[in-house]
Amino acid sequence: MNAFDLSGKVAIVTGGNGGIGLGMARGLVSAGATVAVAARNAEKSAKAVAELQALGAKAIAVQVDVSQGEQIQAMVREVVQQLGRVDILVNNAGTNIRKLPQDLSETEWHTVLDTNLTSVFLASKACYPEMMKVGGGKILNNGSMMSIFGAPWTPAYAAAKGGMVQLTKSLATAWAKDHIQVNCFLPGWIDTELTQRAREQVPGLHDSVLKRTPTGRWGHIDDFQGIAVFLASPASDFITGTAIPVDGGFSVMG
Repeated sequence: MNAFDLSGKVAIVTGGNGGIGLGMARGLVSAGATVAVAARNAEKSAKAVAELQALGAKAIAVQVDVSQGEQIQAMVREVVQQLGRVDILVNNAGTNIRKLPQDLSETEWHTVLDTNLTSVFLASKACYPEMMKVGGGKILNNGSMMSIFGAPWTPAYAAAKGGMVQLTKSLATAWAKDHIQVNCFLPGWIDTELTQRAREQVPGLHDSVLKRTPTGRWGHIDDFQGIAVFLASPASDFITGTAIPVDGGFSVMG
C-alpha cells in the first residue's frame, strides 16, 4: 500500500485558483486526487482547472464566496453532485486588510474574520456529514506566521489566523472518533499576489524576510505540494490537531 496515494479521493480547495491553494491542488492531483477548485473568480478558476487537467487530473471549478455561509453550503452540494463525495477539504481562501488597529473599521474587521476564520468553521461543518458517509476525511487549514507572531498592521488577520490554530484543535478533538483528521499548516513568507501587495505596502519587507529566513529565499507555491499530500493521505492518519510551519525556518530563527 502506498501511504501517500490519493486515488479515488475528492478534494475541495477553497481559493484553489492561485497562490498557495493552487500549489496544494497541484500536489493533490499528482497523488491521484480529483480536485474541486472553489473560488470567487470564475475566469481564474477556469485557468487553474485547465492547468490541472493538463497534468492528467480530473478537476472542476465551483464558484463561491466563502464569506457567505449559504454559498459554502451550495459549494459542497455542487461538489457532491458532480463528483459524488468529499474526502478532503483544504480551507485556504483568505484576505487581508493592512491597517493599524486604530484605523481598522468594524466592517473591515468582520470582512477579514468572516473570510479567513468563520468560513473555515462553516466549510468544515458542511463537509462533516459527507466525510461521515465515506468513513472519514482530512481537513487542512491554512494558518500563517501571524498565528504565532504579532504585527502592528494585521490585527484582524492575526486574530483570524491565531483562531485558526485553536479551531483546528477543537475540530480535531471533536472528530477524531469519526476518523477525520484536522491539521493546520503555517505558511511563512510565500511569493503570492497577496504578499506582492504586502511588499508594496510595507517598506523594507522583502529584505527583512530574506534576512530572517534561514533558507535565504521566499517560498514558492509548489513548496506546498508535499504538505498537502502528506496531510491529505493515510500517511498522516495518526496526526491531528497540529500546526506545521512551512516557512524555510522563519519561525525558529533567533
